[in-house]
Amino acid sequence: MIVADLALVETPIPGLVVLHLPVHEDARGWFKENWQRQKMVALGLPDFGPVQNNMSYNAHRGATRGIHTEPWDKFVSVATGRVFAAWVDMREGPTFGTTFHVEIGPDVAVFVPRGVGNSYQALEDGTVYSYLVNEHWRPGTAYPALNLADATAVIPWPIPLAEAEVSEKDLANPTLDAVTPMAPKKTLIIGCRGQLGRALQVDFPGSDLVDLDELDVTDAEAVAAWPWHEYALVLNAAAYTAVDAAETLDGRRTAWAANAAAPATLARLSREHGFTLVHYSSEYVFDGTAEEHTEDESLSPLGVYAQTKAAGDIAIGTAPRHYLLRTSWVIGDGNNFVRTMKRLADNGVSPSVVDDQTGRLTFTSELSRATKHLLEVGAPHGTYNLSNGGPVLSWAEITKTIFRLAGRDEADVTPTTTAAYFADKPEASPRPLNSAMSLAKIEATGFVPEDAIVALERYLSADA
Repeated sequence: MIVADLALVETPIPGLVVLHLPVHEDARGWFKENWQRQKMVALGLPDFGPVQNNMSYNAHRGATRGIHTEPWDKFVSVATGRVFAAWVDMREGPTFGTTFHVEIGPDVAVFVPRGVGNSYQALEDGTVYSYLVNEHWRPGTAYPALNLADATAVIPWPIPLAEAEVSEKDLANPTLDAVTPMAPKKTLIIGCRGQLGRALQVDFPGSDLVDLDELDVTDAEAVAAWPWHEYALVLNAAAYTAVDAAETLDGRRTAWAANAAAPATLARLSREHGFTLVHYSSEYVFDGTAEEHTEDESLSPLGVYAQTKAAGDIAIGTAPRHYLLRTSWVIGDGNNFVRTMKRLADNGVSPSVVDDQTGRLTFTSELSRATKHLLEVGAPHGTYNLSNGGPVLSWAEITKTIFRLAGRDEADVTPTTTAAYFADKPEASPRPLNSAMSLAKIEATGFVPEDAIVALERYLSADA
């Protein structure tokens, strides 16, 4: 006999879902697909990445365990017998204390998100309770627990607890009013003191903040000692951006370590610990010959810096949960092109600026806003181009705008070519002449980029 189709049912506890499993029975017994990633994820189950399978044998009917709130996700079912299972939301937030219960036999499995207290009572002798978890068990791990008889939860145990078999430890668990709710996993910003890192702190308040002196991702010992399992989201704003210095012997080594090796390490850690990884790249991964760069354009880096960024892009793509934001001409809180040109304008200098490199400015506030948007709307993981919007301009045209806003004559800016500008700088790295990127993919998620000139005017006004 074939019993029903695979189905997923939501519960009053957010994220806790019941799966009804098809069971194939005949005179010999039954068969079921207890865990089927492709089908279950298609129904809406989180792709939680189990790494350990545990079995709990319950010799006698009435064996009762819980309520335990381990800091990882669980997928529970039975191999033999039946259980009455109950859950209590122990997470910080408005659903703290919400309960749900269901009987689990061969045809039922339940996904239990991190922070939801789990308990069950065996209804038959010889019941084997099975659960997949997405983190390896760690000795000494502390987590909230709740008394099985808590009067607030009011769990209707089929076998009265006075008649059930309960451990001394579980009998001593506190009541709900004495429980400290489980906090959500944290966000980590790497490169927190850079221009982008400072902008990200505005949109991701309360994040853990590290820079090179607190966490060097190129240092194997430092990486091994870091508690990566505590994070749901890692924002990697660290990078080596000295484009010309990357062409030197020391710069080349540093650039490869920071821009390629470090992202590869973070991608591996994302796979191992299940956190979402956000990384920031550059239009330098292209040679600048396309009229408009799209996310699926083949990589074609020109210089060493560009090659290291391209290698980092490839590495980040191996993380199952990643957002790669490819950007251009970044301007933020620190020394940058806009502030340099404004200073020249204020000091009466009339510069020569290249007019054959074209693109759009990207303000770090816009880059941070886009990051928050992608995460909040649950956009598909992958690569997204991101810059401010508006017309494609040359560096010379942008400088003329800066001069105009500073009260200087735009004619004081002299256009020149890239070849002429770098004629006496043989050590300079090659630049892509066209940095304009298509924004259609991120716009399709509902994000509306702000016009770069509007953002430039506000930026200069704030500096005034």
